[in-house]
Amino acid sequence: MRVLVIGSGAREHALLLALSKDPNVSALLVAPGNAGTAQLAEQHAVDVASGEAVTDLARTVHADLVVIGPEVPLVLGVADTLRAAGIATFGPSAAAARIEGSKAFAKDVMAAAGVRTAHSEIVDSPARLDEALDRFGPNWVVKDDGLAAGKGVVVTTDRLVARDHAAELLETGHPVLLESFLDGPEVSLFCLVDGTTVVPLLPAQDHKRVGDGDTGPNTGGMGAYTPLPWLPADVVQQIVSDVVEPVAAEMVARGCPFSGLLYAGLAIGADGPAVVEFNCRFGDPETQAVLSLLDSPIGEALNAVATGTLGSLAPLQWKDGAAVTVVLAAENYPGRPRTGDAITGADADGVLHAGTAVKDGAVVSAGGRVLSVVGTGADLAAARSDAYAKIDAIRLPGSHFRTDIGLAALEGRISL
Repeated sequence: MRVLVIGSGAREHALLLALSKDPNVSALLVAPGNAGTAQLAEQHAVDVASGEAVTDLARTVHADLVVIGPEVPLVLGVADTLRAAGIATFGPSAAAARIEGSKAFAKDVMAAAGVRTAHSEIVDSPARLDEALDRFGPNWVVKDDGLAAGKGVVVTTDRLVARDHAAELLETGHPVLLESFLDGPEVSLFCLVDGTTVVPLLPAQDHKRVGDGDTGPNTGGMGAYTPLPWLPADVVQQIVSDVVEPVAAEMVARGCPFSGLLYAGLAIGADGPAVVEFNCRFGDPETQAVLSLLDSPIGEALNAVATGTLGSLAPLQWKDGAAVTVVLAAENYPGRPRTGDAITGADADGVLHAGTAVKDGAVVSAGGRVLSVVGTGADLAAARSDAYAKIDAIRLPGSHFRTDIGLAALEGRISL
């Protein structure tokens, strides 16, 4: 297969790296890519939000399979345009991508499917905000109802902080979703979904806050690890049976079947799993860790979803051990990041590029989350050591990273 990957982040770099090891993949192409993906795939410029532009490129490069990484093109219907042109595509339709594009839609689907999630309320007018806030607390969860790259969420015990965030969203024309707080450790479970067929990948845990000890504002994700030593295997099957399969069936019943990667973010509380959010694509930075342990050919799996044959795919095989992703971020991230600085040490194995570019022959920073550094090992301790040894060899002025990715699990501080 000739495979075209759409996107420019570390998630796409991880997908390309996994695809490069699949004997059935004869050529790799990426659009637009970054400084790191250039080492694996032929790079092309494209407007990822334009279905017509992506389809024209797929035709030009004779792609047998298109894999759409980011959520924005999926929500905008790029997969629909590709499929209408007869091109096999991994990624849901615009109608199905609403599971991420509209939290209100996701809540409606979960209610119909009988899936546990937080109590919620949509606020679309500043006049209703204070009254609605009074119905929540003492932990307020305030979310942008639309896409916010993982940074539109505030969780706080300070009502004023919650109100300020909600008011700012409303002022910019974004409806606000207020939610009750879900207790318990969080799990990210990626599932290949083809209609009602669901195939789970390894569970992972993301670290959203910018600072050690889960301090500071939310980010797009500062690191992740897999597998989860504190999560029993039967809980994964419970998530599939009680959450993902009912949601997939409800999407089919609504006439918008899901085809692609359905990401369930969950809190595992005393009453079992409850959904925090759904995403319509591979998550970043969990993908970087999860795919590093996949032993099965990923191109075969993605193509099975794209062609409606997931039900006949052989069971996925996984390597032993653990994997840890640590994100190296630019100065001032998650605010407006400093960019244009030269990076050294970013060409080592396990270093995946996200916000990078080439300028005057040198690799420079070009975004907030600049690199994802993946360590692997026989266990979580070894994987952490590997990741942090690699990140210590990288130089980027003003950069920062969390030093505690996976540490709470390693020290036994997470339990159900």
